[in-house]
Formats: sequence, structure tokens, C-alpha cells
Amino acid sequence: MITDPQGTILALFLAFCRMGGCVMVLPGFGSARVPPQVRLFAAVALSMAMLPVLWDTIYPKASSPSATFIGLIFTEAMVGIVYGLIARLYTLGMQFTGSILTMAIGFTAPGGHDVLEDTNENQLTNLLTLSGLLLLFMMDFHHVVFRALIDSYTATPVGAVIDSQKMLITLTDTLRASTIIMLRLASPFLIYGLMFNVAVGLVNKLAPQIPVYFISTPFLLMGGLFLLYLSIAALIRQYADGFAPIFLSF
Repeated sequence: MITDPQGTILALFLAFCRMGGCVMVLPGFGSARVPPQVRLFAAVALSMAMLPVLWDTIYPKASSPSATFIGLIFTEAMVGIVYGLIARLYTLGMQFTGSILTMAIGFTAPGGHDVLEDTNENQLTNLLTLSGLLLLFMMDFHHVVFRALIDSYTATPVGAVIDSQKMLITLTDTLRASTIIMLRLASPFLIYGLMFNVAVGLVNKLAPQIPVYFISTPFLLMGGLFLLYLSIAALIRQYADGFAPIFLSF
């Protein structure tokens, strides 16, 4: 029997603010292709599942509501959004890798509808982004995020003053670490494109009358796609393996 219905609802709402803020921007859950009702119900279900575990931490702050409760809503939502953005920035890095890859191998096809968002994206980038996200879900990356959210109540308790500078440093460090990984994944294609274009440039200097651009583009694209065929499994695997070290380091 619930002895304090008001305090229980307010505690659930505080848990929802942190969990819902994370689910709102979390990769996969926060996709534009997922209906808002599904995201809302997922966040509510997650909050209800985690509230018993966090009851002793959240309920004392919600049992006696006051004017500071509005501030608690804001801070809890901000903490959840930051945790979701860490995962979001890492997954957006695969789009960066796909853009570099397609540019290096000459795959300049017109952009189509993105599989995950309401934007135009290259088909090859769509393939890499969707494959990487699916593998992350298969490796239970969302469990890592939800576990980190529970642990965040120890690092940033309910009612604690949030450090905006620390949050910005966390996000910039995530961008830096993600960019390094994505450049490493795209480096074989960058080297291939550079070597191919240098070789074609030398051929053009030796025989200026040959339309090198029209002749070289099919070979550049064919070699790039063959290189992708050989390396896509390792590329996606390294991408998935790099998530947990980056996320847990913060």
C-alpha cells in the first residue's frame, strides 16, 4: 500500500526527468523514425522500473516539495540529456566516417532519405550508420547507458548543483575521442584515395590529352567499394568496441 501517493508521484516524475531526458536524445530511441508516444512510454516504463532501486535517493527530495522542485526538474533533465548526448555524439561520428569514406572513394551519388533521421544522407553512409547502430544494440549498449544513469545518482545526487563547465568539458572530450576513432576507421580509405589521385595526376601529366577524370572515376569507385567489402566487418566491429571505453570514461 502506498502511504504517500503525492510523494510517490513526485519521485517518479523526478526519475522520469533524468531517464526521459536521456531517452529523448539516445541513439535509436531518440530517432525521428520512432513515434513520440513510443519514446514517452519507454521513458515512463524505464523510470518505473528504476524507481524502486533509487527510492532512498529520490524520495527524500520529493516527499516535501517546495519552490526548489522546479529547479530539481531542470537539473535532473540536464543530467539525463548530457548522458544521452555522450552516446549520441559517438553514433553521429559514423556519419562523419561515412562522409569521409564516400568522398575518398568518389561515391558522390545524390543523397536520399536518412534511415534514422529526417535528413538527406548518402546511401553508403546510411548503410554504415544503420549497421553500426544495430551492432551497438546487439551488444547491449543501452544497458551500459542505463547502468551509468543509475550510477549517476551517486556522482550527481538529486538536488546537487550541476557543474555546467564539467558538462561542456565532458561533451568536448567525447567529440575529441570520437573524432579520433572515426578518423582511424576512415584512414584506409583516405590513404587509398590519396594514392589513387596522386597516381592519376602523374598519368595526366604524362598524357594530358587523355580525359583522366572520366577514365579514373570508375576505377576509383570500384577499388573503394572492394576495399569496403574487405574491411566493413572490421570497421563496424571496431566502431562498436569503441563505445563502452568512451562512455564509461566519463
